Amino acid sequence: QVQLVESGGGLVQAGGSLRLSCAASGRTFSSYAMGWFRQAPGKEREFIAAISWGSGNTVYADSVKGRLTISRDNAKNTVYLQMNSLKPEDTAVYYCAASSSSLTIRWTRYEYWGQGTQVTVSS
Repeated sequence: QVQLVESGGGLVQAGGSLRLSCAASGRTFSSYAMGWFRQAPGKEREFIAAISWGSGNTVYADSVKGRLTISRDNAKNTVYLQMNSLKPEDTAVYYCAASSSSLTIRWTRYEYWGQGTQVTVSS
């Protein structure tokens, strides 16, 4: 089992920045690829970014490339999502997730999920 707890969400004006954190506990954090997803009201869950467990390879959705950065600190069992130049369309609940598979954008390959943190970007 892996427990994930997100934090860092909130209300920010367009153009602003936020950093989300996801603290993991339980089984060996460093063995899991970690991903961030988001879901806006009335919309499907959307892949944002993922980072591999070993090499630190990353993959991003086209919609966030250049604005969002995923990173991890295995010593702290934490994954981060730095979000810059935020837009109103970034408003959503953001979830972190852990996958025992290799780096993947498919939400079905993630076994463990956090409870989510709300990000609201005002125009």
